[in-house]
Amino acid sequence: MRIVIKVGTNVLRAGTERIHRPRLIDLARQIACLIQEEHQPILVSSGAIFAGRELLGVDKPAQRKDIPHKQMLAAVGQGRLLALYQQIFEMYNLVVAQALLTRADLAHRTRYLNARNTLLLLLQRQVIPIINENDVVAVDEIKFGDNDKLSALVANLVDADLLIILTDQLGLFTADPRRDARAELIQQVVAIDEKVRAIAGGSSTSVGTGGMITKIEAAELATRSGTEVVIAPGNEPDSILRIIRGEALGTRFPTQVSQVESRKRWILAEAAQGSIKIDEGAAIALTQAGKSLLAVGVTEISGSFERGATIRVLNGHDQEIARGIANYSAANLRAICGKQSHQIADILGYEYGPTAIHRDNLVLV
Repeated sequence: MRIVIKVGTNVLRAGTERIHRPRLIDLARQIACLIQEEHQPILVSSGAIFAGRELLGVDKPAQRKDIPHKQMLAAVGQGRLLALYQQIFEMYNLVVAQALLTRADLAHRTRYLNARNTLLLLLQRQVIPIINENDVVAVDEIKFGDNDKLSALVANLVDADLLIILTDQLGLFTADPRRDARAELIQQVVAIDEKVRAIAGGSSTSVGTGGMITKIEAAELATRSGTEVVIAPGNEPDSILRIIRGEALGTRFPTQVSQVESRKRWILAEAAQGSIKIDEGAAIALTQAGKSLLAVGVTEISGSFERGATIRVLNGHDQEIARGIANYSAANLRAICGKQSHQIADILGYEYGPTAIHRDNLVLV
């Protein structure tokens, strides 16, 4: 199972005024168990700005709210936070990798594809990706705004089966449990509607940037993409492992679509920016054997498109048989079409793999 785990600043501080090392150790221990059980975990972690505050001795966040000050703290804290993760995960013989993203990275098709390929390769090597927003360079136009939304987009990026959002709350309640003693935990939300959004309400804390409403919005985004979501308490013992093993912990948001169906709708909704024609052997491989499209099977390229563009796949009779995401630009495909896979690097001087369109990024029509 591919699992995205999001931890907020309040979970990492555990009620203290510093990054709580025991909480990081417990997090690493649970992720090590996931690896042993052959799951593929990805960690989306807040806390860079808070770690910068800790390192520089900045005590009162309310005194400075200007963006440059926060970006300065993030610049100091991001390295500190990663160093802590590296030190602690090494205790369990695990390697971590840092990925800092902005909304612009995932809105741009080529950057989206590059980020996806990198993360999937890290997972294949059992390296733990640790992802955060690139606060140092992000401005309002390219910010996610909170890591809840980032975690949902990462789940979509890697086709995750499950997104676990760990928070300092037990889950979603019928009312704010801090103000209403009659509030009850909602164990499952089948559909996110205006009533659910109104219940979530809330706002950010002095050290975090998201409240329950941002977690609901993230759950809505992720479930529409085919990823199940659980909002659960990060301070509960073995919370991640208990969720994976089926325990009813926190609030669960089941998805109504499969990842394949979601991905098909996404690809088919994109306007095609060009087309390629393929030979009969490649057409059979796509339609009957479920294979990827190799460059050797491409015979003709139409249009001008970049890597990551949605393109049409035509058979020898000019009939569209598939649509998918190009792994190479039109110019590069013209150079390598009809060529064997081992020739690509020699022709282009580099390669993005042997496929013109990978089967995961292709829909038969």
